[in-house]
Amino acid sequence: MQELEQKKKDLNLTPKEIVKALDLYIIGQNKAKKAVAIALRNRFRRQQLPKEIADDIIPKNILMIGPTGVGKTEIARRLAKLAGSPFIKVEASKFTEVGYVGRDVESMIRDMVRIAVDLVKAEKMESNKGKAKRNAEEKILSILFPQKQKVKGPAAELEIENNRFKETKEKLRKLFHEGKLNDRTVEIEVKSTTNTPFEIFSSSGVEEIGISISEMVPNMFGGNKPKKRKMTVGEAFEYLVKEEQDRLVDMDEVSRTAIERAEQMGIVFLDEVDKIAGREGGGGGPMVSREGVQRDLLPIIEGTTVNTRYGMVKTDHILFIGAGAFHVTKPADLIPELQGRFPIRVELDSLSMKDFVRILTEPKNALVKQSKALLSTEGLEVIYTDDSIEEIARLSEELNSTAENIGARRLYTIMEKVMEEISFEASDTEKDQVTIDKSYVQEKVEGIVQDSDLSKYIL
Repeated sequence: MQELEQKKKDLNLTPKEIVKALDLYIIGQNKAKKAVAIALRNRFRRQQLPKEIADDIIPKNILMIGPTGVGKTEIARRLAKLAGSPFIKVEASKFTEVGYVGRDVESMIRDMVRIAVDLVKAEKMESNKGKAKRNAEEKILSILFPQKQKVKGPAAELEIENNRFKETKEKLRKLFHEGKLNDRTVEIEVKSTTNTPFEIFSSSGVEEIGISISEMVPNMFGGNKPKKRKMTVGEAFEYLVKEEQDRLVDMDEVSRTAIERAEQMGIVFLDEVDKIAGREGGGGGPMVSREGVQRDLLPIIEGTTVNTRYGMVKTDHILFIGAGAFHVTKPADLIPELQGRFPIRVELDSLSMKDFVRILTEPKNALVKQSKALLSTEGLEVIYTDDSIEEIARLSEELNSTAENIGARRLYTIMEKVMEEISFEASDTEKDQVTIDKSYVQEKVEGIVQDSDLSKYIL
């Protein structure tokens, strides 16, 4: 409960602050940023209300409309990270109508709950890291210098022996803290990480049944049987810290907190919604009807209860963000009930050359910054001239207009082609600086861009 309360405080960002945080990673698309900022802020507002009112306020789900590569997924992902929310991206076209072989729509909620459990567990493990280190240290010292059991003897002699043991142990502790014992070899018990047949089965699609069986018979195949292993003190300490962190976590509490966080703060990004848009007859013959998938999605988005291995999860207040290009279909092709569950419609803009220039240079994770950082590890400074960046942006825009429009993802392909030779030679070059200008970009890319048949395969 305390963890959720802390997360509620983290949501206390104004819509303008949320947009400003998203601006650090995403260029443009202000209408979409504004919509998700309001949705996130409304969660905070709802949590301040009395329970009887708050329960009736459902999230305003968002439908993002725009071509690929313009930032739909990134906006949703960054929003979830900003709020510390369990987040999952699923493709609507991967689901099948009930009665057909394939993924059922409830699996996305089960997957999101697993993500929530991992988030909460990681937070718990981080919070108990100090205690885990102390416990691991004591275990290491006990292995290095085990105390002899002396049953009989005068009290004075036993006290002297104990004092001598404590004094030696403290000397070892000092050496351990100074790192002087890190290379010494010790033998510790480690747990086997081999998957049992049931665990393998659980990851193949029938997750709930598989996990239950593997938990009921964990030792049937010796999957958790500990074994002795020799390693250095440094390695053993790291292993024991993780083991202690795991041991100190109360998984029942983690499950309860994770379910509450998934219910109150979960975000599901439902991509390719346009691929399932259509009414009766959307499929033919053995094809699964698109309307059937929509009707299966409807109760999840409207609000229902899904059974997971961690408990029952209500979907009433999970935020659903749908997305699709809607080139062939349109939102009106969705069944009316599903349309009504995405009341906020946001159209994202196609990216221009100016947008590409900004994407290359402005965000915290800009491609130019990434390539400079990567090659700096080889002692090579990469300098991009302004005209080189403009040329990369121009070529990206040109290719998007003449070939398939893949938005900002085109920048990755152009950048990789420009940097290919430099990246290959960086480890062996004697240079400490290289400059990329417009002519260099043209030399590496222009010929391929002009050859329309070749560019389809390379760029």
